[in-house]
Amino acid sequence: MYWGEEMKPLAYRLRPKSFEDVYGQDHLVGKQGVLTAMLEKKKLLSFILYGPPGTGKTTIAELFAKSCGLDYYFFNASTDSKAKLKDILDTTGYHDILLVIDEIHRMKTDVQDYLLPFMENGKATVIGLTTLNPFQSINLAIRSRCHLFEVHRLDDEAIEKALKNGLKELDIDIKIDQQAMKAMIRYANHEIRTALNILESASLILNDGDTLTAQMVYRVAGKINLDLDDHEDHFYQLLSALQKSIRGSDVDASIHYLARLITLGDLLSIIRRLLVIAYEDIGLANPMMGVKVQSACDSAIKVGFPEARIILGAIVIDMALSPKSNTALLAIDEALLDFENNETGVVPDHVNNQKIKVNPDIYHYPHDDKDSINEQSYLPKDIEHKTYYHPKDESAYEKALLERLKQIDKIKQRKR
Repeated sequence: MYWGEEMKPLAYRLRPKSFEDVYGQDHLVGKQGVLTAMLEKKKLLSFILYGPPGTGKTTIAELFAKSCGLDYYFFNASTDSKAKLKDILDTTGYHDILLVIDEIHRMKTDVQDYLLPFMENGKATVIGLTTLNPFQSINLAIRSRCHLFEVHRLDDEAIEKALKNGLKELDIDIKIDQQAMKAMIRYANHEIRTALNILESASLILNDGDTLTAQMVYRVAGKINLDLDDHEDHFYQLLSALQKSIRGSDVDASIHYLARLITLGDLLSIIRRLLVIAYEDIGLANPMMGVKVQSACDSAIKVGFPEARIILGAIVIDMALSPKSNTALLAIDEALLDFENNETGVVPDHVNNQKIKVNPDIYHYPHDDKDSINEQSYLPKDIEHKTYYHPKDESAYEKALLERLKQIDKIKQRKR
C-alpha cells in the first residue's frame, strides 16, 4: 500500500525545511545567527552542537549541510566503523566535504586520530552532535578544533507555536482549549516531536468541530483523570517548590511537591534535584546526607516506579527535617567571584612543586607537625587574609569544624 505525504506522521510533515522553520534557536539560525552568517559569507567552520534531546540539533545540521555547497556525509560515532569513515574521507582527494558526526562524544580514539589531519588541512569540515556537555565528554583534540554552540532547551512559547502549526496540518478541523494546550506543553518536556505526537494521537478521538480538552490529553498521554494544571504549574516550578520546601524544613510541603513530581514520572530529574539540595541546602550541617541521598537515589533507579516513590518519600522527609547550612555554597561562590574579578595573586613558592623541587626546605610537611598543622599559609600573598568559609555553630558537625578552624588559626596566627 502506498502512503501519501498526508498519511505520514505529523512530526515528519512539519520537519523544518529552512532555518526560518526552526523553533527557539535564533542565536544560531535566526537572521543574526552565527550559522546563518557562516552560510551567507561562505565561511564554513567546524562546530559542535550540544543540547538536550528533541531541541533540533540533527535538523539544524541537516539544513546546514544542504545549504553549504559541499558534498555531505553522515557518520554515527556510536555505531559506524572506522572503515566507513575511511571510505568517506577518501573522497576528499577530489574535493572538500562536510561530515556530520552524531554522538560525537562516543568517537573512539583511533577514529579521532584518523579524522584530525583532515580537519587540520580543511579537507573535512565537521559538525558534531551531542546531548552531553562537550567540555566534559569530548576529547580535547577534537574539541579544540571546533566551535561550540549550545542548542537551547525549547521554552513553552516555542512548543505552543509548533502545536498551533500542527493544528493546521491535521486532516480534521478541531480547537484546543487553554488547559489542553498547557497539558501538551508540559508532557512534551520541551520536545516538539513529543508535543506533535500527543496532538496527533488526541486528534484521533475527535471529530470535525470538536474541542480538545486537558482530560483528553491525559487519556492519550497515559495520565487519566489527573488535573495537574489547576494552578498553572510547570515541571521546573515544581522542582523549585520541592527544593524551597526542603530548604524551609516544611516536611508536608516537601512530600506534597514530591508527589506531584512523581505523578509526572521523570525520576532522573527528581534525583538530580535531590542531590543538589543535599549539598546546597543541607551541606555541612549534616554531611552524611549527601551519602544517604546518593544511596537512596541509586536504589530508586534500580527499582523504578512505582516502588521508587517509597524510597524518595523516606529520603525527602529526612532531608526536610535535617539541619541546614549553605556555608559551603557561599564559600565556593565567593572564591569563584574573586577569580572572575581577577582577585587572585601568585601561588606561593612553598605551594609550587617546581619551586619545592629546587628547594625542598621551603615546604613544611603538615603531617610531621602536631595535629597535622603548622604555621604556613597557602593562599597567594595578595589575598592571604581572605576568609571564604564562615561556619555556623547551629549543628554539631559545623560546631566541630568551627573548633578545628579556631585551632588552626591559633597555630597559624592568621590575621582576619
